[in-house]
Amino acid sequence: MAELSAPSRIESIGTEFFDDPHAHYRRWRDAGPAHRVRFPDGVVRWVIVGYAEARAALADPRLRKDMARAAAILDHKRDADPIDADSLTLLSHMLSTDPPAHTRLRKLVNKAFTTRQVASLRPRIEEITEALLDAMDTEGPVDLMETFANPLPVTVICELLGVPFADRADFQSWTRSLVGVPGEADEERSAAATAMAGYLAELVRAKQSRPAADLLSQLVLADDEGDRLTDRELVAMAFLLLVAGHETTVNLIGNGVYALLRHPEQWRALCADPAGVPAAVEEFLRFDGPVDMATVRFTAEPVAVGGTEIPEGELVYVALSAANRDPARFTDPDTLTVDGQAGGHLAFGHGIHFCVGAPLARLEAEIAFTALQRRFPELTPAAPTADPRWQTSTLIRGLLELPVLVRPGR
Repeated sequence: MAELSAPSRIESIGTEFFDDPHAHYRRWRDAGPAHRVRFPDGVVRWVIVGYAEARAALADPRLRKDMARAAAILDHKRDADPIDADSLTLLSHMLSTDPPAHTRLRKLVNKAFTTRQVASLRPRIEEITEALLDAMDTEGPVDLMETFANPLPVTVICELLGVPFADRADFQSWTRSLVGVPGEADEERSAAATAMAGYLAELVRAKQSRPAADLLSQLVLADDEGDRLTDRELVAMAFLLLVAGHETTVNLIGNGVYALLRHPEQWRALCADPAGVPAAVEEFLRFDGPVDMATVRFTAEPVAVGGTEIPEGELVYVALSAANRDPARFTDPDTLTVDGQAGGHLAFGHGIHFCVGAPLARLEAEIAFTALQRRFPELTPAAPTADPRWQTSTLIRGLLELPVLVRPGR
């Protein structure tokens, strides 16, 4: 048996990381599949960057998802106040739990969130898409994030869950605080968690009193042989579905359009073959997906990753973006190819925590890109030489703005 070792160097995440995490991942991956990395809060965590190792880690039961225990490990490692109770409530959803609790929660959600229900949303998503593109059809530059990539998924998830669209500015503001990089604006994050938890608890109570034909009401009523979601579980599940249901799709669309604008030959190829949109969406997910690092895990015992031993009680992040550009798995991974073979990417995770909303995200993206290439085949960047501004988050990979010209020749 090969001798296990630990990397002697500790990498770090600074402000430059968010502009181009792939440059960091290439360097780290060349030195091995797992690394100790100092995050902006000063805590050293482990980050897995190799594809094979990432896929194995996502399904490894020794890498636990119990948020209360992960929070205790983090509190032990950092010199700061413990994670507040509202944050723990929001994070106690099925993505942050292990079996048997995860199995129970997923079963109840699956009863309400079916493949047939997702497919039935297509006409309404197409209607929303066309209305947004009508509003974008102007001579001047428009911010594609503000006018299209953001409002499309937000409108869909609000209607699906039964969340008032008028509240979108509030919950999106809270979301941006909550998905920010660890160690930055902790007081702001705590306040956002309190506001979000209170808002969702009130919304759950409203659905319990007056159930409607929406997903949150179905979750309130979901029953499996007498087993139902508790109020705390309903708040956590509403948080997961609301945040993951819009934030990831917003950035799948935004990142995909940005990648196409940087590779105009690929945009032309997509416009010439609209039937290739579903395959192109898979390539966008692989090339620059909306989730950078999967949510935190911790080692319940020592775990060997590619010849490196991660000790017990360590916080571990699986870098999906890094795995999806591993040359050991994908040919020429830093090149966008809309008609390529992106199968096997890990953008939605792997194993029991595979994203429950993946079918909805794919459907929205397919409709969005099909309509975009049909309506605006001459789409170009409004400021070709400008550097993009990215969210400062290790969880979400997304642009803050994307100025475009939809009809540059008019």
